[in-house]
Amino acid sequence: MSAFGRVLLCYDATREGQQALREAAALVEELSVETHVLSILSNSAWVQSADITSAVPFDVVETAARELLQEGLKKLAARGIQATGHFAVGEPLDQIPLFAKDLNVDLIVVGHRHATRLARWWAGKNDGRLLDRVSCSVLVAMCPAGDHEPNA
Repeated sequence: MSAFGRVLLCYDATREGQQALREAAALVEELSVETHVLSILSNSAWVQSADITSAVPFDVVETAARELLQEGLKKLAARGIQATGHFAVGEPLDQIPLFAKDLNVDLIVVGHRHATRLARWWAGKNDGRLLDRVSCSVLVAMCPAGDHEPNA
C-alpha cells in the first residue's frame, strides 16, 4: 500500500505546469491513487498585468483558465487516469493549502518556475512559502536544465 492515497496536482499552461502534469501522471499511474487537479487563476498575475488585461474581460480570462483545467484532465484521461478537477480564483499560496486540507491530500505536486533576482524583487515580499502552509508532502517538478532562464 502506498503512503499517498490522494494527490493534488496544481496545473497551469506554463512549462513548469506541464512538467508537473507529466511527473504527476507517471506517479499516479504507478500508485493508482485518487487524483485531484487544481487550476488557479491568480489575482496577483491579474493585477500586475492590469494595463494589459483591463482590455480583456475577466470572464474571458476565467473561461480560458477553466478550459485549461479541462485540457489537463483530458491529458490525464488519455493515460487512463481518472481525476477530479477544481478551479479557484485567488492567490496560489492561499488556495493550494486550502484545497489540500479540504481534500485531505497526502501529496501536492507543483511545478517550479526559476526567477531572476529582478523578477523576485518585482513580485514583492512573499508572505509565506507553500511548505510552511501545508501538512502533507510536496513534490516539486523541475524543468530539465536549460529550459529556464538562469538566475541573474
